[in-house]
Amino acid sequence: MTALLEIKDLHVHFPIKNGVLQKTTDHVKALNGIDLTVHKGETLGIVGESGCGKSTLARSIVGLHKPTSGDLLFNGKPYTDASSKELYELRRNMQMVFQDPYTSLNPRMKVSESIAAPLKAYKKTKNLESRVKELMELVGLNPDDHYNRLPHEFSGGQRQRIGIARALALEPKLIVCDEPVSALDVSVQAQVINLFQDLQKKLDLTYVFIAHDLSVINHIADRVAVMYLGKVMEKSNRETFQTHAQHPYTNALLSAVPLPDPDKERARERIVLKGELPSPANPPTGCVFHPRCPKATEFCKTNIPVLEERGVPGQEVACFFPVGAEEKARITL
Repeated sequence: MTALLEIKDLHVHFPIKNGVLQKTTDHVKALNGIDLTVHKGETLGIVGESGCGKSTLARSIVGLHKPTSGDLLFNGKPYTDASSKELYELRRNMQMVFQDPYTSLNPRMKVSESIAAPLKAYKKTKNLESRVKELMELVGLNPDDHYNRLPHEFSGGQRQRIGIARALALEPKLIVCDEPVSALDVSVQAQVINLFQDLQKKLDLTYVFIAHDLSVINHIADRVAVMYLGKVMEKSNRETFQTHAQHPYTNALLSAVPLPDPDKERARERIVLKGELPSPANPPTGCVFHPRCPKATEFCKTNIPVLEERGVPGQEVACFFPVGAEEKARITL
């Protein structure tokens, strides 16, 4: 498969400034050595708890955060140190759908103006009105009814459709979706997810899809990466993620998803993580997950695991003591 996006050893640190002179005293280490590849036409799902660095990764991909170190490549061309002009050109092919459909739209702009904004920014104003109407129809909105309305006249699901239409305006190859359904009702979530899938088939799109709801990821992703405190803990395809996850953190996330069979739900073993997510300004030594890991030893406190292929081809796990088949059976039933 052709790699559309490559992320190599990406680090993003934000300075902590204190005192009258606002001197930098420390750094929030939001991302620490992320390595990911997104192939053309696929959906890479990113999951993890709040604060693990998912949104920072999304914003770094589209150039809204400057990496501290590492490389970002689009179609084989690096853009980590791209100039403003180079990023301007790059964003024709790379767009973002934001989490909150209520704040991502200007309340004073008609939705047709919001959708047209990228086209105007790139001087693609020929047949502008017909193009905007075409985009509205593409996401399931009737332009005859909605063209001149303001955002407050729409539901959350409709607003997110407007955000998707705006992201599609320049015909991008890659769309980064930062928890695009988390603010929506469950019934509306399903409709928007189905829309994403339909658009992917029609337009040959590639997605980086971020979510904290594993059921959403299981429905839409081709491959899954699990993040914790700025690091990738495990990578695999969707089927392996559901049935053969090996990292203790991945299995803790999966064990929190209710099973439809009440007997199996009562019988299975839940993994309850102790403590809270550590501060990214002061991450633990060794394996960053060791303070909360039920399998951690003294060895984990001083040694850093690297992503290595284990078990199923294509599955990579950063753990010294991955979950075995017997233990996995008690968790998943």
